[in-house]
Amino acid sequence: MISICKDLSDEYTALDTIVAELEPSDWEIVTPFYGWTIKDEISHLAYFDRAACLSATDSNSFIKSMEKMLDGFFDFTQMHKKVNAEGNAMDTQSLLQWWRYERDRLLKAFESLAPKTRLPWYGPTMSAKSSATARLMETWAHGQDIVDALNVSRSGTDRLKHIAHIGVSTFSWSFKNRNLPVPDKNIHIELVSPSNELWTWGAKESEECVSGNANDFCLIVTQRRHLDDTQIKVHGENATQWLTIAQAFAGPPENGPAAGTRSNKHS
Repeated sequence: MISICKDLSDEYTALDTIVAELEPSDWEIVTPFYGWTIKDEISHLAYFDRAACLSATDSNSFIKSMEKMLDGFFDFTQMHKKVNAEGNAMDTQSLLQWWRYERDRLLKAFESLAPKTRLPWYGPTMSAKSSATARLMETWAHGQDIVDALNVSRSGTDRLKHIAHIGVSTFSWSFKNRNLPVPDKNIHIELVSPSNELWTWGAKESEECVSGNANDFCLIVTQRRHLDDTQIKVHGENATQWLTIAQAFAGPPENGPAAGTRSNKHS
């Protein structure tokens, strides 16, 4: 767990650096993510970092907390409002301190676990390593919302490999989640990392392939960019369909941004 915890810690620090110097009024800037504010984004991260820590340290209490959160659940919009309400009730400095506190606790909890330890979550259980990787993915994705809202850039890092791997691993899930037949074609993926390494998945002789830079791929599978707004190259009907519905996170089917609605100039 040492390596993934180090990468998760670095991802937290990278986003913290961006938001720490914002003026209180800046936290009310609306991001491209369903009209959430920057404050909503950090509130969301703090809430689920706390939930992940509880999952890693006290499964029974996590289950009770999950049931309480889902009580009166009608749709995901209402659920997210309920989740974000706690952080939104705080001033920005208190929220920042809460997020730092929860993520530090979570990192310590993860560091004490074996990578394959099964942990409860909102759906199927997952390994401790997968839970940590999912937290990295979510931190990066919501961080993208924030940098898009602020119209600033951030450099890619090889931490993206964790997110890209989730994106590839959820190929079947993306279809099943929409009650669509899972293609039986193997797809070869070639991604160029920020450090100019080549990351590959799938057999090279596959008829269908996806290629391009890792950052673009991660933006697609986390539904922060439409395929048409990236430089990703796709060959094959199944590969193309996949990248129009790719969803690297749990929950009901979500639709990413329409083409042309989220610029890629700062990613």
